[in-house]
Amino acid sequence: MSRIVSISPPGGGASPTFEQPYEMLAACHERVQRMLALLGRLRDHLRRHGADDQARGAARDVMRYFDQAAPQHHLDEELHVFPRLDGTGDAALAAVVRRLRDDHLRMESAWAAARSVLAPLAAGERDAIDPEQDRALDDFAGLYDEHIRAEEELVYPAASAGMDEADTRAMGQEMMRRRGVR
Repeated sequence: MSRIVSISPPGGGASPTFEQPYEMLAACHERVQRMLALLGRLRDHLRRHGADDQARGAARDVMRYFDQAAPQHHLDEELHVFPRLDGTGDAALAAVVRRLRDDHLRMESAWAAARSVLAPLAAGERDAIDPEQDRALDDFAGLYDEHIRAEEELVYPAASAGMDEADTRAMGQEMMRRRGVR
């Protein structure tokens, strides 16, 4: 029997800490991509095997990540990244930041629809998904590629430029406080 719930990162290197907030944000993007890959494997598994124990566990894993970690990540960006770029006078950068903020709202809405598909699977109340439910999962997953690319290639470098050690430390400490990390 194949196992579809393995989500451990390749390589096993040390994870960034709150002392490296932009590296943590990028690492979160890697976790988002792993969770979206898990969602894809879950959908394939459902077509072949139905909502067995492995499928239910995978659905729970995806829900846990997008219920808990993803909203914190978006809040990190809304509080610490995007405001650093407001008022820079760079119209193109401002347009990208506006789009990313709008993306967060679309992601929240699309997650609600995707979650409504996954929750009954996780609870053993649904054995398969229909084409409309499959589209809801596609719509959700499809929001991330360009969003992540814009953040990592343009927004994170622009926002972190000129940050001194005190700015970086304050950002990391606030992220820790909000998560209840000591």
